[in-house]
Amino acid sequence: MSDLTNRKVVIFGNSGSGKSTLAGEMANIEGFAHLDLDTLAWLPDMPPERKPLAESQREMDVFLEANAGWVIEGCYADLLEYVLPCASEIIYMNLPVEACVANAKARPWEPHKYESKEAQDANLDMLIRWIRDYDTRDDVFSRRVHEALYERYQGKKTVYTSNKR
Repeated sequence: MSDLTNRKVVIFGNSGSGKSTLAGEMANIEGFAHLDLDTLAWLPDMPPERKPLAESQREMDVFLEANAGWVIEGCYADLLEYVLPCASEIIYMNLPVEACVANAKARPWEPHKYESKEAQDANLDMLIRWIRDYDTRDDVFSRRVHEALYERYQGKKTVYTSNKR
């Protein structure tokens, strides 16, 4: 295991781009903590509703204070902006939209997000529409905002355009 005391990685991109897979691999191989921003961005309501930004940031602070080395991943530019000053590097998963759709269709069950594989699959059509809107959205989840976030970051940064590394 390498010395990761100061390694703090932020991974972002469209849904289905491979953020969780890469973050999980990094956490398992290199032995540092993994935070999926999906777990703290939403209220436990149906239909889904975002938590107040300050509440999510407080939860992020707890994670940051508890872990020396970490990987944080998500598509929420407003939450990513909050953590970027702490990051030692960023990775932008800038895959084609149809690659993200294929990944979403092949995605294994995510028990930290869904109570069952069936519940996850019931959400798939909505997720695919969401993924396909990446280039046309104008919100904190859009390609435009992710590219701007990447361009502004002054530290070590990498772009992946496929899941082959």
